[in-house]
Amino acid sequence: MKAHASEPSPEVLSRFEEALAQLSDGYVQGTFEDRPWGATIRRSADQRRIWLYGEQLGGTDVVSFNFYVLDTGVVLKPCEMASSKVIDFVLGFRPT
Repeated sequence: MKAHASEPSPEVLSRFEEALAQLSDGYVQGTFEDRPWGATIRRSADQRRIWLYGEQLGGTDVVSFNFYVLDTGVVLKPCEMASSKVIDFVLGFRPT
């Protein structure tokens, strides 16, 4: 059975999870698609919820999502945008 187009494959979700784990808590600046971005990452005390809000510096683009680690698996909840946008951001963001 093929995954719905809006649902990331397990392989992509695994790469996303690994890249997200590399980002430090707090505010960080970096680049995404050769443009400057700032991102804030917050993790719950039990590490089961990660929140990220990023914005293009000097631009209008934003990325925002919650990521939950549940007993049944992981859940990515983008805030009013496609999952692919937040996955592309996390995989492509390079802190400076």
